[in-house]
Amino acid sequence: MNQTLAAQLLFALYALVILAGGLAAVLARNLVRAMVGLVMTLFGVAGLYLLLNTPFMAFMQILIYVGAVVVLIFFAIMLTRSPAGGEEAKPRAGRQALLAGLAGLAPAAVLGAALLANPLASATRPAEVELKLLGAHLLTSYVLAFELISVVLFIAMAGAVLLGFTRRKGQ
Repeated sequence: MNQTLAAQLLFALYALVILAGGLAAVLARNLVRAMVGLVMTLFGVAGLYLLLNTPFMAFMQILIYVGAVVVLIFFAIMLTRSPAGGEEAKPRAGRQALLAGLAGLAPAAVLGAALLANPLASATRPAEVELKLLGAHLLTSYVLAFELISVVLFIAMAGAVLLGFTRRKGQ
């Protein structure tokens, strides 16, 4: 099997995983099932990173987003549990679903038309960045952005815990 065909098949597989996960996240009536769709989408993105020959980025995608952010979202869902007859239990109107589908397809159509009109030149194999160089940049040039990400995650978790305690006191 030729490498180009294998890469195209893997890209199609990862794209299908991403689309299926995205649809599962958007169409799920249960927040936990929506989160499972998000996990599926994030694993598909990690597969695309592997396809781009960036195993470190794929590992970080799984470690940070699947491992940390999804767990954070799960705790937020469990701590701020909505009532059984809440907004998510109501049936969706057909018009609302149609408008949501059109709103999702509009950017895809515009970007697809732009890419078809102006195809990008691609290299046969992406250049690999040494981990030593990447680590040096993360701890020197990009240290502020690196630290701000951890602050945002900490604030999100603290907010979820605070909301959980506030709701429990109110019950």
